[in-house]
Amino acid sequence: MRTRDTNKEELVKQKAIEMLVKLGIEGFGMNRLAKECGVSVATLYIYYADKEDLIKKIGIEIGQDFFNEMVKDFSPSMPFKEGLRKQWENRARFTIKYPLNVACWELLSHSSYRDCILEKSLFDFKTIMGDFLKNAIDKKELVCMPKEIFWSIAYGPLYTLLRFHNEGKNMAGTPFKLTKEATDEAFELVIKALTP
Repeated sequence: MRTRDTNKEELVKQKAIEMLVKLGIEGFGMNRLAKECGVSVATLYIYYADKEDLIKKIGIEIGQDFFNEMVKDFSPSMPFKEGLRKQWENRARFTIKYPLNVACWELLSHSSYRDCILEKSLFDFKTIMGDFLKNAIDKKELVCMPKEIFWSIAYGPLYTLLRFHNEGKNMAGTPFKLTKEATDEAFELVIKALTP
């Protein structure tokens, strides 16, 4: 039996992420991936049982990396404004540093793989964020609202700005780079919308 080569395994993951983002799930295949990596198809099956296994494992790993980053220097007991600011900082940093991983996560989380990858990568994060929101509501720092509405207001503006930043242009097609000033302005408007 052949042994795992961690360098090859990392190459396979990175090429798979690139291909999924570029070609979509339907255009992605093991033969094509092997060719892109300069390895045999048999080598891929050392790391993954099949295409489904590869896609699920990559989605779960990206999700775990993302959500681990979200809780850096964050605590559910933080004051609401401070905690949300930390969430924005962590999310922006990860999104800017790993744009392909984030694009792959978006693709997979809007596919038939969604339930599997969310269940295996979100469990602890959901508990932490649930506690954070409950604490903020209990301390009267956050208006009580459905989670979907909270999520849309709390993070929608940030993700729109990050999308413009990664594309290098805004909706009008003019150049755009996310600045601290723009982030702070959007954040303060979000805080006004969410707090009593």
